[in-house]
Amino acid sequence: MHTYQPNTILYTPNSLNDRGVKTLLAYPHAIREEIVQHNRLPRLEDEHHYKVKSDVLVLGRLKTLVCKESGRSSDFIAPSLANGCVGACAYCYVDRNKRINPITLFTNTEEILEAVDKHVNKQPWTKIPNQTHPIYYTYDIGCNSDISIDASISDNVKVAIEFFRNHPKAFATFATKFVNPELLTYDPQRKTRIRFSLMPPNVSKLVDVRTDSIEKRILAINDFYEAGYDVQVNFAPIIVYEGWEDDYRLLFEQLNEAVHPKVKAQMACEVIFLTHNYWQHQTNLSINPKAENMIWTPENQETKRSQFGGINVRYKHQLKAQLVSNFRQLQEEVIPWCHIRYIF
Repeated sequence: MHTYQPNTILYTPNSLNDRGVKTLLAYPHAIREEIVQHNRLPRLEDEHHYKVKSDVLVLGRLKTLVCKESGRSSDFIAPSLANGCVGACAYCYVDRNKRINPITLFTNTEEILEAVDKHVNKQPWTKIPNQTHPIYYTYDIGCNSDISIDASISDNVKVAIEFFRNHPKAFATFATKFVNPELLTYDPQRKTRIRFSLMPPNVSKLVDVRTDSIEKRILAINDFYEAGYDVQVNFAPIIVYEGWEDDYRLLFEQLNEAVHPKVKAQMACEVIFLTHNYWQHQTNLSINPKAENMIWTPENQETKRSQFGGINVRYKHQLKAQLVSNFRQLQEEVIPWCHIRYIF
């Protein structure tokens, strides 16, 4: 996995609880600088996009402890344990909202989890089964970061997984593009779902900048199941290009060969076709133009307003309906055991 060694740590005074201090001490060679707000980093505006992601760590305290409705990957989105990632995926929606986006670790993990506890205990019980889980209310703990990387920085992920393991009503889920062996020691007892994001390897090498290889992610699936995780996969984002269906057939065949039968019996997937963003497109032209040649195809795309109000682009409606149909047919043919939880 990518080794994260920041050379600059920016911190707010209220982030320096025991966890914050321990994180500071873990990087003794890093320059340390106090800041007023974790989301106001004006001196980084001129820094290179990739360099900031590798070199800067921000420590803050999350004040907005709100659980948001989801309904796709999870029932709810938990308050973020962190924001940002060392990866620099060309399509990342988090980067659309933060022009300069180093990892920001929120050190008040216990307060975040207390907010989840209060929220889930307000929900009707027993839960009505749905596609996220038949028993528990599911909370996505990694919407704005990659949990596998966060776990290499502090104990916040371990504490969160312990919380969900012991909670009678709540269940955690997160997607990842990394393989962190440390997570194998957390004993989640099937109360945390890890979703490995997959796409054809040749495409991943172009658009999934600085993440673990697709081959490594696939090979980790059985290990994480044996370690007690509920393991699923994301085919996301689906990028359409000449030959994409042939490449997905090869990916499905690789997955079919690698996954143990008992893991197949519990596995499902989520499928999300690419959405992109004009601002992100303009930024990528200077940092990853080859990726843009694949993901910015105006002849196939139309504008859409996201659920959070942003203007993005997606594949045209009629085209997308056909693409979804083609994907379902291929999935049923090669990996029928990998049930599609949702596709859009």
